[in-house]
Amino acid sequence: MTETAAAHQRRWNDRMPPDRAYKPRAEMTRAARSAEQDRAAGGRHRRAVLLGDGRFARASIALRLYRKTRRIRAYLRWSDKGETEEKYVGDVDRATRAANLALAWEKARTAHLVTDEPLPPESTAVSTAVRAVMVANKGRDTKPELMLRSALHRRGLRYRVGMRPLPELPRTADIVFTKAKVAVFVDGCYWHGCPDHYRPSKQRAEAWQDKIQTNRDRDAATNLALREAGWTVIRVWEHEDVEEAAGRVAEVLAPSNATGSGQ
Repeated sequence: MTETAAAHQRRWNDRMPPDRAYKPRAEMTRAARSAEQDRAAGGRHRRAVLLGDGRFARASIALRLYRKTRRIRAYLRWSDKGETEEKYVGDVDRATRAANLALAWEKARTAHLVTDEPLPPESTAVSTAVRAVMVANKGRDTKPELMLRSALHRRGLRYRVGMRPLPELPRTADIVFTKAKVAVFVDGCYWHGCPDHYRPSKQRAEAWQDKIQTNRDRDAATNLALREAGWTVIRVWEHEDVEEAAGRVAEVLAPSNATGSGQ
């Protein structure tokens, strides 16, 4: 056993794990919890449990603290014909819930408890990963957008949705604060070339890379045009923590809120 592995194994021997290592935030919606599971698993399509007869279920990971042993145990949960099933995956010992969920999904995949969601017969995608990107690629009201809008609304902020900050500029921002002149764009990791999560496609690689680069160039041009017109541009990656992203927006808006300007 390596020194690092041994240190992890001893992590909770002399103290209780902190809440942030296993508890979800109390204010998390059902959609937010699903997105959390997607991020930890590496994509929604990677949460499949095969049930037989060509059927599959979408699973999730539950983290439970056993106070007597000071251990956090991970369980894979799914539903089959209305009945909830679960299987023990292993103990996890990371410092945050996000890291423990990711570790648990890794353990579940290593144990062959989960697999990638199979492609439907009518799909034209070359892989489940590509299909997941295609399905998620809609122009408005994506899950990350809805989650961010909800987080901003809970903070008492009001805004407009899906509009052009500049009528003469053919660019639509996802969330707009017109009086404060703040435009928020929620960018998908694949289509906008996220430095952390973008993975080039192996099929028609050159064409896809050209498409992603075109999107990046357009994003940069949009940022420049809006800033030259006196707007503040905020870009939020779809993988970002929604509360942290909402906090960034609120911080930018703080001076305008103090002077009474808003939407």
